[in-house]
Amino acid sequence: MPAGVQGESVARNYAEALLDLARKAEDTAGWGTMLRQIATAIETDITLFRFLESPRIAADQKSAVLTKALGDRVPRLFLRFLQQLVKNRRQMLIPIVANEYDTLLDASAGIVHARVTVARETGDDERDEIGKRLSAIVGKTVVPHLAVDPSILGGIVVRIGDTVMDGSLRRKLGLLRRRMGASRV
Repeated sequence: MPAGVQGESVARNYAEALLDLARKAEDTAGWGTMLRQIATAIETDITLFRFLESPRIAADQKSAVLTKALGDRVPRLFLRFLQQLVKNRRQMLIPIVANEYDTLLDASAGIVHARVTVARETGDDERDEIGKRLSAIVGKTVVPHLAVDPSILGGIVVRIGDTVMDGSLRRKLGLLRRRMGASRV
């Protein structure tokens, strides 16, 4: 379910609001777990997905179903949050809101997630070493999420939020090529 930059921005706003509510309830981890379970249900249960997605079903009907299904299982404020999402026709953003919530919760605990691109498969020891080195550089606990892209030739490319650290061999060779070309002139 694609969401553009605007959808992610809206989802982040909802995640921030939910995190505030969860902090007031003193259960940030529990609320995150509940949200993740609902997001997983939406992503895996095609009937639930179609029900929530359908423009033919009124928002109040969707809210009533949520109340019946979750009313005695989740805190009232959490349920009202979900109902507000439905009322604002943002219920299909719940999986993205869950991701943003997890990111915000981790950030408040000093944990950041890094997308790390490597040229070849790595083992757990190497992944752990990458995490340790990045943690030392960033000053926070870094959880690396590895992807393999042989086109970088060697080294790594790290993306943490909007910051990119390109230590790929391909980039280094490109810089060398430009320097050698400039010295000929």
